[in-house]
Amino acid sequence: MRLDVMGVRKQSVSFTDAAFAFAEDLVRRGEYPTISAAVSGEMMRARAARAAEQALFEAELTRRLALPVDQWAPLGEPADLTRGARARLAALRGDDGA
Repeated sequence: MRLDVMGVRKQSVSFTDAAFAFAEDLVRRGEYPTISAAVSGEMMRARAARAAEQALFEAELTRRLALPVDQWAPLGEPADLTRGARARLAALRGDDGA
């Protein structure tokens, strides 16, 4: 039987004042015993949140791909998909997009 043990790596990192104050506040409120634990814990929470978002996205994509073709919404002309972005880029360049 294999047990996965979380390793610890010492690393020097820099934080903005606001980020460090947030970590300190988490420790002060008793949510974590140390700044290091607060940073590690919040990173793991962020990782879990991203994984959950990815799983939801994949499930929705799978659901949509499973729809019969007659239930798909027409997209119109392919150029219509990027028309707004191309107009914005042209405006930023100061030209007519040609």
